Amino acid sequence: MRLFLILSSMAATAAYVQPAEQVDVFRAGEGGYHSYRIPTIVTAADGSLIVFAEARKDNRGDPGYGDIDLALRRSTDRGKTWSPMQVLDDPGVKWAASNPTPVLDRNTKRLWVLFNRWEPGHGTVSSMPGVMNNQVWARWSDDHGRTWSAPKDLTRQAREVDNWGAVFLGPGGAIQTRTGRLIVPAAMKFGKSYAVTTSVSGADLPISVLRAYTLYSDDRGETWKRGEPVGAFTNENELVELADGAVMMDARQGNGDHRWQMISQDGGATFSQPAMGQRAGAIAAGIERFAPDMLLWTGPAGPGRRRLVARVSFDEGQTWEHAPERVIYGGPSAYSDLTMLDDGRAGVIWERGVSDGCQFVTFTTLSRPFLLGGGPAAR
Repeated sequence: MRLFLILSSMAATAAYVQPAEQVDVFRAGEGGYHSYRIPTIVTAADGSLIVFAEARKDNRGDPGYGDIDLALRRSTDRGKTWSPMQVLDDPGVKWAASNPTPVLDRNTKRLWVLFNRWEPGHGTVSSMPGVMNNQVWARWSDDHGRTWSAPKDLTRQAREVDNWGAVFLGPGGAIQTRTGRLIVPAAMKFGKSYAVTTSVSGADLPISVLRAYTLYSDDRGETWKRGEPVGAFTNENELVELADGAVMMDARQGNGDHRWQMISQDGGATFSQPAMGQRAGAIAAGIERFAPDMLLWTGPAGPGRRRLVARVSFDEGQTWEHAPERVIYGGPSAYSDLTMLDDGRAGVIWERGVSDGCQFVTFTTLSRPFLLGGGPAAR
């Protein structure tokens, strides 16, 4: 009997290690695409979920290395099932569309998605000032993601074309503040330089010199302004509004093993001096307000791009150690993004693999009991 109880206890503990439910929204090789990457997710005003991803046609490479479209799928049952794939943006043969970053305007119920376009053969490294190698566009939906507007060119609002070589959005992590302002995270390459080389312990290592900033709109997306670049080498980043109305940016580092964290007291126009954030690899991570008393973060804890975890904070992001980090998946995993469902759970969309981290785009729900170590992740 004692052995039975011990084994039963071990089985129950194992059930809490990772979510029981995982739904693959996109799979490499389906729909005529080599692979799918950079997933983002948003909850529409009617509770529908919309997942966006880069549909990479020729190979798994970033913009500049092949044809990339933007694809989406919708769910009306909190992620249990998903609609057929829809191509949202196909910018042309060998062009690339990338970095989908959606945001819901709660006042108008309009759903926005901002994204990048890249001329054939150009990506962040090769795009240059003074030309339109790199562009920013937007579409919107007034029927909860079923249909979408024609694309609107925001490049000159989003990018200082004569001086910046490239900008890219999010991916994911845009917010609407309590004042109604729409804020979209972005990063920029000033001039022609993508990285500098420095010597560390006798080895020459490249350090990215990209810097994060925001785009924001106070007129429901009609026009957009650029915030000031932050004071650290940062790139892919997401935003969350804090309890006092400040905006926190959680950003991928240019090098090292800690992310950067910055606070804005003016709605994303400027940010505080960067502070060292969570220990994590250089990756695009998800952050979201889970509840009035709790922030939620997801990303791979490593080593490398493995072991996707969820971390929570009860002090508005100052620390993330109030509860043990929860393992969502122990295998290869990479980029993730978060949204809140209309039943109080969080939905995480993430890159998952068996032999590497980008074979599937997977959706999982996370409950408060799971996040605090007391129950299964999904129900």
